[in-house]
Amino acid sequence: MLAARTAFTLLTVLPLRGPERLDRRGAGRAMALAPLVGLALGLVVAVVVVTMRVTTGTPGHRNQSLLPAAIGIAVLALASGGLHLDGLADLGDGLGARRVRGRDRALEIMRESTIGAFGVISVVFVVLLQVVALSAAVTVHRGTVSILVAVMTGRLAATLACAARTPPAHPDGLGALVAGTVRTRDAVLAFVGVCALAALAGRLDFDGGDVGRAVRAVVAVCVGTAFSVALRRYLTSRFGGLSGDMLGGIIELTTMVTLIVMAMTLPTPAVRFLGH
Repeated sequence: MLAARTAFTLLTVLPLRGPERLDRRGAGRAMALAPLVGLALGLVVAVVVVTMRVTTGTPGHRNQSLLPAAIGIAVLALASGGLHLDGLADLGDGLGARRVRGRDRALEIMRESTIGAFGVISVVFVVLLQVVALSAAVTVHRGTVSILVAVMTGRLAATLACAARTPPAHPDGLGALVAGTVRTRDAVLAFVGVCALAALAGRLDFDGGDVGRAVRAVVAVCVGTAFSVALRRYLTSRFGGLSGDMLGGIIELTTMVTLIVMAMTLPTPAVRFLGH
């Protein structure tokens, strides 16, 4: 229970009481439970999206699914205190600066409180893509399962980013506290658990669950997870380790990719089966 409360205090704005002093062992246990936080947040946002669809009389057209999607993504950002979006903005600035100023200066820029042009562009486009992808999923009656699966996968990405002996980019800060703290066994269990919950969500979806949706949901988790692992490797090789800002960026980008996969509908028999 203490690890669960710590996970919620690290990843949300819920006023829960965590430990008075958090060490790396406790941080590792908390980050292993990050998908649990994603499950709770995903359920809340799914209820908000469904409520907006019902109260605004959304019949399924794209222009009328935009408002529920936008409000759902806004609620998700508010529930996390904007921490992950702030990390995404800092990561965008760091990647932009890394091209011309080197690794050390880029890391310094990422720790500054101001946001530059690269950070603003990163946040605008990622949030825009999240909203549009969720809106598209709502249009094809996959909005509920899509937001639930995407939010869980985004937090699973945080668990996996803190595993595999990932080094910290700084000697202090959130990255130093959580990098490399999640045991491989716990990371694998978290991935299997998210896949199982995604399959269950697809089977029992509010809009009419079936086996095809369950398979699609698991595929989206796998694609999002593969993306997050590749992104973590890229960032740690480019900056020499993991930081709290990178962790926030990984969460937001993985959520975006998972939503896009859930929204995709291609004219092939296989994907028609997955979608229906």
